[in-house]
Amino acid sequence: METDHRVRLWSPVCEAVAALLAPYAEVVLHDVRDDRVLAVWNPMSSRGPGSPSLLGELDRLDPAPGGVYGPYEKVLADGRRLSSVSAVLRDPGGEPSALLCVNLDRTPLEQAAALLAAFAAPSAPRPEALFEQDWTERVQQIVGAFVREHGRPVERLTRDDRLAVLAELDGAGIFAVRRATGVVAGVLQISRSTLYALLAELRRSRP
Repeated sequence: METDHRVRLWSPVCEAVAALLAPYAEVVLHDVRDDRVLAVWNPMSSRGPGSPSLLGELDRLDPAPGGVYGPYEKVLADGRRLSSVSAVLRDPGGEPSALLCVNLDRTPLEQAAALLAAFAAPSAPRPEALFEQDWTERVQQIVGAFVREHGRPVERLTRDDRLAVLAELDGAGIFAVRRATGVVAGVLQISRSTLYALLAELRRSRP
């Protein structure tokens, strides 16, 4: 099979794809005329050169842009699920000459997705009794919620944004705590003088 001109022609492409996706992808080059395997890179099954391809008739396939089909799903005998693509390779006359198939083992992707989903699962309710005396935690919570809601990082908050945040903090009684102004100024990344000016403006605007 190694002497087949199609293997010589397409071998660098197949080797490159197999190397990039190793060890999770099998690359197979099929002879569409004789319905047999020409070559396999990183085999995942017992197929090898000369094995039956069992492709069926290519002319019965619905046309695909560029002759590329997929990704579609396949399953190995050991239960592993694959995402596969197939590309029809044509000779200079435009006739189908070979079929290039890439079979990607989805197992590591599914394992990674399951791990991320586990981390993203709802957490248990926070034990508020542990934090009810921690006013600095409350500052972080209020500022963080505002940042997430408005989609702007702290350093890009506008004057009106800061006034709105300070109104929430003041309503929560944060500024009744000694040394709160220094902590809040640090969290908002502004100077204490700016914070005092904003607080004065906020309180003047209240009826």
